[in-house]
Amino acid sequence: MEGYDGNQAYGAHAAPQAVDWGALEARDGARFSWNVVANSRAEMTKCVVPFGAVVTPRKAIAEDVVPKVPYEPVRCKGCGGALNPYARVDFASKIWVCPLCHARNHFPPHYGGLSETNLPAELFPSYTTIEYAMPSRASGVASGSGYLFVVDACVEEDELRAVKQAVTQALSLMPEDARVGLVTFGTHVHVHELGFESCPKSYVFRGNKEFTTQQVKDQLALGGGPLRAVNGARGQPAQGHVNGAMPASRFLVPLSECEFQLSAILEELNRDAFAPLPSCRRARCTGTALMVASCLLATGAIGQSARAMLFTGGAATEGGGTIVAKDMEQAVRSHKDIVKGAAPFYAKAKKYYEQVAVNLCANGHVLDVFACALDQVGLAEMKVCVEKTGGNVVLAESFSHTVFKTSFLKLFAPDTEGGLGIAYNGQFEVVTSRDVKTSGVIGPCAALDRKGLPGAVSDSPIGSGGTTAWKMCTLTNETSLAVYFEVANPGGKDQQSMAMQGQHAQQFFVQFLCTFTLPNGESRMRVITTSRRWTDGQNLNDIAAGFDQEAAAVLVARQLSWKMETEEETDCPAATRWLDRKLIALCQRFGNYRKDDPHSFQLMPQFSIYPQFMFNLRRSQFVQVFNNSPDETAYFRMILQRENVYNSLVMIQPTLTSYSFNGPPEPVLLDVCSIAADRILVLDAYFTVVVFHGMTIAQWRKANYQDQPEHVAFKELLAAPRVEADQILASRFPVPRLIDCDQHGSQARFLLAKLNPSATYNSSASMGGGSDIIFTDDVSLQVFLDHLKRLAVADN
Repeated sequence: MEGYDGNQAYGAHAAPQAVDWGALEARDGARFSWNVVANSRAEMTKCVVPFGAVVTPRKAIAEDVVPKVPYEPVRCKGCGGALNPYARVDFASKIWVCPLCHARNHFPPHYGGLSETNLPAELFPSYTTIEYAMPSRASGVASGSGYLFVVDACVEEDELRAVKQAVTQALSLMPEDARVGLVTFGTHVHVHELGFESCPKSYVFRGNKEFTTQQVKDQLALGGGPLRAVNGARGQPAQGHVNGAMPASRFLVPLSECEFQLSAILEELNRDAFAPLPSCRRARCTGTALMVASCLLATGAIGQSARAMLFTGGAATEGGGTIVAKDMEQAVRSHKDIVKGAAPFYAKAKKYYEQVAVNLCANGHVLDVFACALDQVGLAEMKVCVEKTGGNVVLAESFSHTVFKTSFLKLFAPDTEGGLGIAYNGQFEVVTSRDVKTSGVIGPCAALDRKGLPGAVSDSPIGSGGTTAWKMCTLTNETSLAVYFEVANPGGKDQQSMAMQGQHAQQFFVQFLCTFTLPNGESRMRVITTSRRWTDGQNLNDIAAGFDQEAAAVLVARQLSWKMETEEETDCPAATRWLDRKLIALCQRFGNYRKDDPHSFQLMPQFSIYPQFMFNLRRSQFVQVFNNSPDETAYFRMILQRENVYNSLVMIQPTLTSYSFNGPPEPVLLDVCSIAADRILVLDAYFTVVVFHGMTIAQWRKANYQDQPEHVAFKELLAAPRVEADQILASRFPVPRLIDCDQHGSQARFLLAKLNPSATYNSSASMGGGSDIIFTDDVSLQVFLDHLKRLAVADN
């Protein structure tokens, strides 16, 4: 293929493209798959790759690029879009024309001094992205975020001890006005009353019973009126409830008022007292605990930011959300069981957690899941709760593992010290020009019932569709949404008339509006206004010039993951076939070749790296579920569906860096041929970071050459890869798993599984220099590309 070499160092994602799309992302936080779009739906469909954008609404951008202004935006009366640099302004009559819907709008009175030499920030040509600090309308609402810890008491004693230590450490990092609560569960659910100072007090819910929201409120006396006396004189507030406080305050109490009680409860918390029967699992009512927690937050944190933090170390076996029977003879469901319909609890559990998600989303509350176990816990069923609320998920082997401990504490780190930039109560809205429809969003959000102007919503939804606005219960600086569009113009005569309307019709606009609340209570709105260009659908060179193959790969990966999660017939073979058909059609559209002559095939340079992205995607953990449990697959896909373009590409196609005595560190082929005895390789596969020592390097290290004064250079060579690995771990959430291994060692499999198998046990390739071979039947990249050429030039 022209512009692509099978030996290209494709670990570095350095695409040969005329436009630096990453620079546009650094300015606006958005990357489009197609930046020049065919002006008819029929022609755009032939381009195969979906027309969409990966948007990071809160991307950290310098203030000289994205200004912050202390007032509300001026909104269009027609489409609801905000005033932006692309608006046409009549300074004499103080009217602006919305570029999205062409409605004429009067400026508000305080813009009376507007002139060509006195422009507000939102009309500056360079400020296509702007952030508004809006006055808060909340009144009488308690300040501080809410944290409800939901702790699994069925885990082993050392695991429970690790959880208690983590929660105690988190309490020391929280502000004093943070409201905290505690729910523990095992055979039953215990809701601890932190506002009762006399002695530890908790309310108990049966674990094997499914409760409605009203039943939970009734049992906890969360009716909304003043609390009746439970410990004092009749008609007087109970002890710990000053001035007849609302009942919910008993369970979500400011940290400054309950830190001693909560610490004492945690210290005395023991493992669930109900021992299991022989050959049976423990009774663990995870689903019931989450339903109770969602109801507690719904009453105790109305209109306020709050998150339930679930710490679980095993499978739910009791009550709603059960994923496996108690009898050990019944194994936890596998991918094969789910596909064959042999997972008896799967569908019911998913439906149950969907109701929990509805409860949480209705109040803008969040669910974080920390699943630390060697077996599955039901993350595949809980996935909907985490995705719709935008919560965090961490999967680790143990609560003592550094992956859990470091990731958990990052949630409480101040933004100035490497925090995540967490915000709450977000709302994401898309406003488009009249010839562009919104198909949907794939990401951590929930659809709102808002369709914008007539014709603004596509009839073919992708992801969460049927609307132009989505709720984001929480978001961070890195939270990214994949927005999919559809060209509204069907083609034909409409297409010809559109082309005759002149230069103005060749431009269209998309605006993303995201409102959110910072932890200090300040309301913000970021407005991103972007412009892209139409072109004739027959002008393939023009269309190709606007192709961003990196953003396209991420949009396709998210769409495929969504299809595999929601469409029953899309299993692994079907997904691979879907991906292959799309790639072949793209090559036929943008390749130059003679019919039935694979050697004549040349792909346009703007698409040169896209086939290898697809090669790695079809081999990735998002598509291939072999050797992964349903929980692990759900975890991988949840992270993919919220990360930005660069991080997503690292998941799809890891980066590989070589360290040796021959020169400075350098990116090398993600190929088995990169392994050499005198090299150290660092593989960044996002979820894992592997430091791999070649055979000679490992032998020298074991002989302790690095401790000898004459081998200082070797000592520095050993240290440099660990420095890079530590930097990756420090900058990422969730924290990756670090694997330090040697060539031919058992853990070398983590590297070999990601490499292109150019040399396998049955290949005749000559391997020298201490390189490995991979024992696999997978085809290599070169074989894959040869097949692609042959199929692309075939007469279909």
